[in-house]
Amino acid sequence: MARPKYRTLSSRAVGKLEVEKDTVFWDGELTGFGVRVYPTGARVYIAQARGPEGPKRVAVGRHGVINAEQARRRAALIIARVKAGEEPAPEQMRAKDGPSVAELAKRYSEEHLAVRCKPGTEALVRSVVDKHIVPAFGKLPLAEVERAQVVELHQRLYETPSTANLTVRTLSSMYRLAGAWGLVPEGLNPCRSIARYPGRRRERFLTDEEFVRLGKTLDEFETVGGASAPAVAAIRLLMLTGCRKSEILKLRWEDVALGESELRLPDTKTGARVVPLSPPAAALLAGLPRLSGNPWVIPGRKPGAHLRNLDEAWRAVRARAGLHDVRIHDLRHSYASRALALGEGLPMIAKLLGHAHVETTARYAHLARDSVRETAERIAVSIAADIRA
Repeated sequence: MARPKYRTLSSRAVGKLEVEKDTVFWDGELTGFGVRVYPTGARVYIAQARGPEGPKRVAVGRHGVINAEQARRRAALIIARVKAGEEPAPEQMRAKDGPSVAELAKRYSEEHLAVRCKPGTEALVRSVVDKHIVPAFGKLPLAEVERAQVVELHQRLYETPSTANLTVRTLSSMYRLAGAWGLVPEGLNPCRSIARYPGRRRERFLTDEEFVRLGKTLDEFETVGGASAPAVAAIRLLMLTGCRKSEILKLRWEDVALGESELRLPDTKTGARVVPLSPPAAALLAGLPRLSGNPWVIPGRKPGAHLRNLDEAWRAVRARAGLHDVRIHDLRHSYASRALALGEGLPMIAKLLGHAHVETTARYAHLARDSVRETAERIAVSIAADIRA
């Protein structure tokens, strides 16, 4: 069956195209201008012309990122350049001659990860680039990586869904930058519309009774041993401030303002922030020893270093307290849970925890609803008692 032609490829017409296998639809006015439609629903505008070295076909841009009229103008320029024996566009090369994924990965690491990301994030993203992206696609030119290949890689990593999702997000980020750097046509990204695996996020909140057990266990460890004094102090600070583990382990004495009852953290996951200190937290900090030549609040075993591994101490503490399913990060969740139980709203919780986006705090919305429901019940019971009286 002959492929249908349109007198003019319009955005509306392109948006309605559906196919069972990859199909190119050609424009009826501009010879060589068309759109490739994939069974997944992706649509990529293309330009094709014959030059002195033979025919060339070039991806112009993805439908939805650019519209049909923008694609037509770009295609006309590309077609004219190909016929004249020039490169399709100054910033574009043929797929077989263009930069490879490995070359993009190198530039991405040097100009993005090393410059814009924190060390922990940089190390994590580099790991998926080196272990998964480069081995799978490193030798391929950027324009030759197909969505189906990315889907296949994502599916191979299904047993580690967080790694699978991070791999796709990272490759997508690489292609967005490649478009900004002029290495691929704007909008060309083989990672679009790939469904991510659902996260395995779980939340565990300590009950009042569990807090009591944990406190008694820490008292016991301070008295008879079982974990170092700095480790016990770090766990107590996590409980009393809601801070992240890294924020406490990397806390410097110069960041502690006891007179103002606050911690002034210059560089956290979400940037600089101030953490208010409650009287118990301030008293705990005031009682900690300051080691000569060591700027860290939670010192490590090596002179001048901070404690780096709190996990071993936490495993010992939670085992003694009978809290085998509690992660150290759950202390932060429990801090938020207690704040909600005391009537604080989500915006205040976001400030206390240093969340940059309200979506992050929204995970506690169900707790807020429970708190509101309990309050409503207490009010209604009180009014009902008066009515009956």
